Amino acid sequence: MAAQQDKTEEQSEPRSPTLVSHRRPSATQINPGEISRPMNLQRIAQRKAQVKNYPKNKKLEKLGVYSSCKADDTCKCNGWKNPNPPPTPTQPSRLDMSTPLASLEDPCRSCSHRLASHVSHLENVAEEEINRMLSIVVDVEHLFLCVHKEEDADTKQVYFYLFKLLRKCILQMSKPSVESALGSTPPFEQPSISKGITNFVFHKFGHLAQKDWQTMYDLAKMFLHCLKHWKLETPTARKQREEMEDTAEYKLNYSKWLCFCHVPSFCDSLTRYEPTHIFGRTFLRSVFPTLRRQLLEKFRAEKDKMPPEKRTLVMTHFPRFLSMLEEEVYGANSPIWDPEFQPNINNSTSRPPSPIDGTASDSTVTTSTTSMGGRITITQTTSPTSSIPDGTNVNLTPTLLNARRTLRASTMAVTAMHGVGLTPGRSTEKRKIADEIAEEPKKPRFEDIPMEVVSEVLSTITDPTAMVGPEKNFFSPHVARDEAARKEEEKGVISFHVIGNSITRKPSKETLTWLIGLQNVFSHQLPRMPKEYITRLVFDTKHKTLTLVKDQRVIGGICFRMFPTQGFSEIVFCAVTSDEQVKGYGTHLMNHLKDYHIKHGILHFLTFADEFAIGYFKKQGFSKEIRLSKSAYNGYIKDYEGATLMGCQLNPKIIYTEFSHIIHKQKEIVKKLIERKQEQQRTVYPGLTCFKDGVRQIPIESIPGLIDAGWRPPPEKPKGPVVTEDQMQNAFKMILTATKNHTSAWPFLKPVEKTEAPDYYEYIKYPMDLRTMSERLKTKYYCSKKLFVADMQRIFSNCRAYNAADTEYVRYANTLEKFFMNKIKEYSLIDDD
Repeated sequence: MAAQQDKTEEQSEPRSPTLVSHRRPSATQINPGEISRPMNLQRIAQRKAQVKNYPKNKKLEKLGVYSSCKADDTCKCNGWKNPNPPPTPTQPSRLDMSTPLASLEDPCRSCSHRLASHVSHLENVAEEEINRMLSIVVDVEHLFLCVHKEEDADTKQVYFYLFKLLRKCILQMSKPSVESALGSTPPFEQPSISKGITNFVFHKFGHLAQKDWQTMYDLAKMFLHCLKHWKLETPTARKQREEMEDTAEYKLNYSKWLCFCHVPSFCDSLTRYEPTHIFGRTFLRSVFPTLRRQLLEKFRAEKDKMPPEKRTLVMTHFPRFLSMLEEEVYGANSPIWDPEFQPNINNSTSRPPSPIDGTASDSTVTTSTTSMGGRITITQTTSPTSSIPDGTNVNLTPTLLNARRTLRASTMAVTAMHGVGLTPGRSTEKRKIADEIAEEPKKPRFEDIPMEVVSEVLSTITDPTAMVGPEKNFFSPHVARDEAARKEEEKGVISFHVIGNSITRKPSKETLTWLIGLQNVFSHQLPRMPKEYITRLVFDTKHKTLTLVKDQRVIGGICFRMFPTQGFSEIVFCAVTSDEQVKGYGTHLMNHLKDYHIKHGILHFLTFADEFAIGYFKKQGFSKEIRLSKSAYNGYIKDYEGATLMGCQLNPKIIYTEFSHIIHKQKEIVKKLIERKQEQQRTVYPGLTCFKDGVRQIPIESIPGLIDAGWRPPPEKPKGPVVTEDQMQNAFKMILTATKNHTSAWPFLKPVEKTEAPDYYEYIKYPMDLRTMSERLKTKYYCSKKLFVADMQRIFSNCRAYNAADTEYVRYANTLEKFFMNKIKEYSLIDDD
């Protein structure tokens, strides 16, 4: 079964548990997923104290491992290697204990130069600076462990970047700085989450009596405390759980959270910031639904262990607090996120306007070097927090619940319908009407750019001396996964060969050596696959393998079998050695395989992938939708239980090994052309002064220079036909009837009985159900689609608000909501305004 092993390359996929060794960790081994727990933080601190107490020669030896050789300019050794290496233990501390004290005269196993040649730059360095670098060395060791143990691709990518950054700092004797790679410095948004929550408490509860206001203040403090110590959901897990529009933005914020909040909690060489101080509304929007559901679910599970007064706080007041906060987080015109917000303080002595979690101002970012990872403890304090539950453990692992953002009626678009007698059975007629109404406007014609200009821009891009600008950072979305591997191939560092066994002619010694190397790579990287099975397929004459060779050694490959008469190939194995990962070899291997098959006229790939390898194959162009007829491959390929059949159709016009490079060049050409156009129109116009005279708005085309810059007014949207009231009511009636007849509609057919949920009407102030909507429809209450959709959305939002921890009822609401919105689209209803 095919499975990708180059899991740690940039933007790569998570490692499949079925393809890695399941060795039981030792009792003292630190799991990177739990490395920020207090016990492990204490171990890291003890480890650093131990290293700082080493004798001088031992310190120099440890730093020499990360220091380049300075014996002469021709030596390329980047670290001293002990000529007598001990057996590899499970912990770095044990490695130091088992290693004899080295002498400055001991030669390097790699370059044969003395240890003194590697540490000559440290002779006159102060002891304090040496201890600082030794502290970074310990952090590098633990990040190395994280890189090799982490399974999530995005997290692994950031770990590896920080690992390289700290190694570079040791080499250059500099202080680590993450800001340059992320392109911005904390804080990333204004106002911060802390300031926004403080504004929320004063805005919503400033009129309350001191005792009630203090309760809300305590809840806000508890919420911020949970958010500080919450472990973010990985972008991959979030995308698998639910497709969101802000995937790219969330991935960037996740990288920032790792670099500035999570990793510095166990690597104090990096400066740690509180997430509530450096992130703002955008970050809170992306994590709020999951955080809210998990908190409420945890509190409800442990309510029996709480004292009565604490139970009232977290079970009655906290859900209402979160519901009101949600409106402000997602509301379009919420004042609490205004940087100029001024709270209305009724009692200045007892209600300080400073942020709740202790920051003096929103622009001041405090740092901390402690963290409790994904598990926190909320304890009762004296002041100002007096009502936080005592000793409540809150597990904040983000994958416990399948959260979904609550939709509110206030965010629904105002819409109306068109057409006469629209029914589901008349979809063809509806499409014709819609096509006649909404004719596509003609696309504007653009001037062709002269080839002389394009050639000049292209020569600028391809000339390294003409390109001036910052180096691409690690998190840039424009850096291709196979960029590094392609450059190594151009330099001759790596090479690719298609090899296979043969019974008609004797294979060369080199081919047999590579086949044995491939067998070892697949066996090592696929420990759950029987070695005999791997050997049989690798040496089978019907199978071929695209081999990746580096320094005359096999480091990876893809084993496949071609079926030319059927028009496809089956990918059997795919692996790269663990010490050569994070370099883009996996993607470049697949691209070479695509080019090889295009040359041989085969344009389809098929493979069986387990659930953890599906993400990788999707990024390589594979899909669960097989474009090859089943009769072409049925009975030809090997079937695997618990795996998903995926296919990839190749485009014969594309050179896949150069595809990303060509796309990058095209983007650079467009960028340079835009810059040239901007330079030609570098006219500076005076600013607008009409607003000083009391004018509130002006036509956009009246702005000086806008028309000259190429702006054109957008084409007017075609207006829909006039809809009569009877037509609208008939459409509403059919949609409501179809909704009531749905299998998931039974919880919403009638009002909630107090005997079934005694506290329902304490939580839900504006109840709604399908029976009430039917009665309103009879009185022609719904004069527009806005009111009709708003009442229906209230049913679903009430259900999710009251049953936050009951996934069954939430699933009913989500299913029925999706059905209802599809019905709205099915009847081709258009906006009212």
